[in-house]
Amino acid sequence: MEIAERFRGYLPVVVDLETGGFNSTTNPLLELACAFVTLREDKVITRSHHAWTIAPFDGSEVDPASLKVTGIDLNDPNRRGLDEVEAVTDFFKLVRQQMKQHSCSRAIMVAHNAAFDHGFLSAVCERCNINRSPFHPFSTIDTASLAAVAYGHTVLSEACKRAGIEFNAEQAHSAAYDTACTAALFCQIVNDWPYKVFSDDESPNLQKP
Repeated sequence: MEIAERFRGYLPVVVDLETGGFNSTTNPLLELACAFVTLREDKVITRSHHAWTIAPFDGSEVDPASLKVTGIDLNDPNRRGLDEVEAVTDFFKLVRQQMKQHSCSRAIMVAHNAAFDHGFLSAVCERCNINRSPFHPFSTIDTASLAAVAYGHTVLSEACKRAGIEFNAEQAHSAAYDTACTAALFCQIVNDWPYKVFSDDESPNLQKP
C-alpha cells in the first residue's frame, strides 16, 4: 500500500507553528516546522523533519506572554529569521515535491489543535498573496481529537505520555520539537488503528434503521 492510497490521495504533513500571539491578523508567525511521513511495511513512519525561523512581519504585534511560553528571544543576534514569504514559499515547495513523489493530489495538515495552525497559515498566505497552498482548504487531521479517542486526553504532553512516547517539557513549545512529538503520536495512533482495506467496488455493510 502507498501513502496516497491510505489517506484518500492526500499526503499527511505534520505541522507546528509558534506565533507571537493568537491573532493571525496582527500577531506574527515566528517558527514553522514540519515532518513528512511515509509507509513502510504498511506502517506510517516519520521520514524527514524541516524547520524555519521567521522574523516578525513589519507592523506586527508580539504578545510578550507568548514569548514567555515559547522561550523565543527576538533580540538574539543568532536568530536570523527569514521573511515569512520566503519561509512559507520554501515550505510549500517541499510539500509539493513530496506530493509528486508519492503521487498525491493534495496535502492535508496534521497538527495538534489543527484549526489554529491551519487558520494561522491561511492568514499568512492571504497577507502575503500566496495564492496556491498545497493544503486542503478546510480539512485537517487533528491529533488532539485523535488522542482524545485513543488515550482519553487532548494535551500533547499527556497524550504522548499515555502513548509511551517520551516528552521533554523543557523542549516543548519549540516548533521543531512539538512537530516531532506530534508526528510520533500521529504515527502510533494510525498504526494501532484496526484499519480495513476496501476494494473499489466494496463498501461497508450498512444496516437500515
